[in-house]
Amino acid sequence: MRQQPRGPREHLYKVLVIGDLGVGKTSVIKRYVHHHFSPHYRATIGVDFALKVLRWDSDALVRLQLWDIAGQERFGNMTRVYYRDAVGAFIVFDVTRPATFEAVTKWKQDLDTKLTLPNGQVVPTVLLANKCDQDQELLVNNGFKMDQFCKDNGFVGWFETSAKDNINIEEAARCLVKHIISSNSEPGQPIKPDVINLHLNPSKRHPCSACFRT
Repeated sequence: MRQQPRGPREHLYKVLVIGDLGVGKTSVIKRYVHHHFSPHYRATIGVDFALKVLRWDSDALVRLQLWDIAGQERFGNMTRVYYRDAVGAFIVFDVTRPATFEAVTKWKQDLDTKLTLPNGQVVPTVLLANKCDQDQELLVNNGFKMDQFCKDNGFVGWFETSAKDNINIEEAARCLVKHIISSNSEPGQPIKPDVINLHLNPSKRHPCSACFRT
């Protein structure tokens, strides 16, 4: 009897998208999932959800359940409920509002104290410097400082992103999924790292990014 070809292995991962109010969390998710951007702002109340399906490789299908958590939750008691069972996270700030960057460490500390993986490690987290289409100067010239900040605070990578111009959204998600898969794989099974190419064109600045190796 001929064996039926086996389909790809399916993985369902819960991913949090957190950060201060108005940093563009919902816009990032809509761009990633629906390939759409709307300039009309509507604050998320509580939590919203979206599903992204990725054909990761020939053997794996990844379903990302994205939890869009309202910025006004501000590290309250409900975040512990929202965080439960997540295996990865994006923390988002607005490059045009320095106060939202100052809040990043508080969001990361809140996440790390309320959520760990079954092996006791913190969940892989990627930092998104969003709205880079509005202010290219804040971080582009400080990439090394951002690398150090992320390493000091336990981020697996960081990306300048723009939901409006569709900059680095896919790349950031791929970085996070790579680290989620790595943290859920058996020891001794390394995940091939992504290669991030920085195009240095003096006539047009391109955003900096980093996805650190596991």
